Amino acid sequence: MGIPRYRIHSMDTSPRLDGRTLLYIGAALLTWSSAYAAIAYALASFTPGEVAFSRLTVGSLCFAALVLVKRVPLPARRDWLPLAALGVIGLTVYHLCLNYAETRIASGTASILISLAPAATAAVSAIWLHERLSARTLTGLGVALVGVVMVVLASGKQVRFQPMAALVLVSVLASAVFFVGLKPFFARSSTIGVTAVTLFAGALGALPFTAGIAGALRLAPWSHVAALLWLGVAPTFVGYMAWNAALHRTSASQVSSFIYFSPPIAVLIGWLWLGERPGLLTLVGGVITVAGVALANVRRRTMPSMPPAAAAGEAN
Repeated sequence: MGIPRYRIHSMDTSPRLDGRTLLYIGAALLTWSSAYAAIAYALASFTPGEVAFSRLTVGSLCFAALVLVKRVPLPARRDWLPLAALGVIGLTVYHLCLNYAETRIASGTASILISLAPAATAAVSAIWLHERLSARTLTGLGVALVGVVMVVLASGKQVRFQPMAALVLVSVLASAVFFVGLKPFFARSSTIGVTAVTLFAGALGALPFTAGIAGALRLAPWSHVAALLWLGVAPTFVGYMAWNAALHRTSASQVSSFIYFSPPIAVLIGWLWLGERPGLLTLVGGVITVAGVALANVRRRTMPSMPPAAAAGEAN
């Protein structure tokens, strides 16, 4: 029967960017940004597939507990197969490619490249949903591409091309397909239920890459195991919950504009936690990438339409 009343309220009324909303946004950004350094830290004891599986499994268990406690209805069974396919693409493929890339590139570099996701989502929407891209969007995509090239060139220990960085771009495309593909399911099912199903599928998709996880868990220091738990609880569970809470309090466009703070935060965390000092070319490329992505996603503010009588009075 259309969009629920609370969603209409959040889109049509003035945004409430109050202290609580900023707290939710900050929690999401901090947890998501910490994921890149936590992945790099956990990779010292676990394979990329084991890190992906552990993160998605812990996140799935958290969402399963929430579904049971809140008694959240799951999507209709006819939607399970397409949601599972989206979960494998947007979660399994995304995390595997990101984790394998972080075995060769710095966590901050990965976060900068991931910042292309909003622009990639706009491009996929244009192809899949036939949404028209403005000249400003196309210009922003071009500027962001220049920044990506600079980051890729600086991804290795020397200023040279690092092929592993291309895997992050696969992650970007996978996340774009994931978010665009989920749109119709959110219209008829709860956000928590849809997310839970995709997480279950994503964890199962990563299962074939975990042949030695039992031995790795026995040999790994507790700090590396804690990094796996952090990835599942904080960025995967808390991050999504905080982001959705912010979306319920203000407009999606206003909330999404804050995501461009994620790469600088991730670079700072990687520097402080892992000692990954970013080079000048990486920093410059990151600034250009974030600026281009922001330009690609900014929307012109449209004046509200005037009633006919007011318009006539203005014309006179």
